[in-house]
Amino acid sequence: MVDQIRRSSRSVCSNLAEGWRKRKYKAVFVNKITDAMQEASETQSWLEFSAACKYISEELFKELDREYEEIIAMLNSVGKNADKFCF
Repeated sequence: MVDQIRRSSRSVCSNLAEGWRKRKYKAVFVNKITDAMQEASETQSWLEFSAACKYISEELFKELDREYEEIIAMLNSVGKNADKFCF
């Protein structure tokens, strides 16, 4: 489970970086932002499993889940406003 959380959480950053480099192409940029949101959602899912199995405290889960909700909201906003970022 730790490996999955590490992989999906790191993938959020790498998809964002790839999208930023490809912002010349709006469709590719939006696709990478969407991929980043999916990876963030996957991370949340693994955190839910971790909390359910009592590997992490409920308090820590709530804090991390709240942070991922903010990340997803920001990524969603970037995707919806892609014209501001693409050239």
